Amino acid sequence: MNARAHRNTIFVEDAPVLEQTAFAADQFVLRLRAPKCAARATPGSFVHLTCDPSVPMRRPLSIMRADPKAGWIEVLYKVVGSGLRHLSTRRAGDSVSAMGPIGTGFVPHPDKPRTLLVGGGVGIPPMVFLAERLRDARDAKWQPLVLMGSEIPFPFRARPSTLLVPGIPAGVIACMPLLDDWGIASRLASFADFPGCFHGYVTSLASTWLATLARAELEQVELFACGPTPMLKAAAAVAREFNIACQVSLEEFMACAVGGCAGCTVLVQTEAGPAMKRVCVDGPVFDARAVFA
Repeated sequence: MNARAHRNTIFVEDAPVLEQTAFAADQFVLRLRAPKCAARATPGSFVHLTCDPSVPMRRPLSIMRADPKAGWIEVLYKVVGSGLRHLSTRRAGDSVSAMGPIGTGFVPHPDKPRTLLVGGGVGIPPMVFLAERLRDARDAKWQPLVLMGSEIPFPFRARPSTLLVPGIPAGVIACMPLLDDWGIASRLASFADFPGCFHGYVTSLASTWLATLARAELEQVELFACGPTPMLKAAAAVAREFNIACQVSLEEFMACAVGGCAGCTVLVQTEAGPAMKRVCVDGPVFDARAVFA
């Protein structure tokens, strides 16, 4: 990739904290005023945040929502380690350094308007972002279905959906209220026996729904997935089974997050043959067939 490709696309901003909301299991939604990042963020891109003066390394967090007009972004994260623990103590009026937006995001194709969005755990945020952008897009009659999986309480108060989804098993009615209010169907999956949730893996729920579609309907489906690597591998396998396109957002440890250190490289199959690609700037979104052969 051209070394200049990302110049003037990533910005460093002193981002005031507008709001931080705590949820069960040490999960937090953080809203920051970062107008340059908000104006250019795309579903699948992320922001690299400082957590505290005592923590030298930034932390990469997927962007869950971005409002270009109001100039804010939101991230969802679960506390893992001292860095994010420090970040969780930030309150309205505090400021963090935000570097972003970083990475290539999801690219939905108008000829495949039946978008299936699958998010697991901290892979949920890009799915919310993509769903919101599809709601606002006018280039196709998008029909997104968002499936989310978690083994800890979801970072929102689930409720029964008001939207019917043919092909979803009876009794699987729990949804993300925000999406339901937008008119976007969502369903939840877990092994934790949460009320109204599908009992099993979120990719199994995806497979169950896809199996009810006719071939002509499947030809209009594109799958988008973000979550732990085992979940992404399972999503890629589902896509192969039903012969549908699939894009995945990879999770990797990152140091610089701007392509300099090459610490987040993964093996990707390209038209020119196998190549090592940087998840931070060449991704994090890749064609599932290129990374999970």
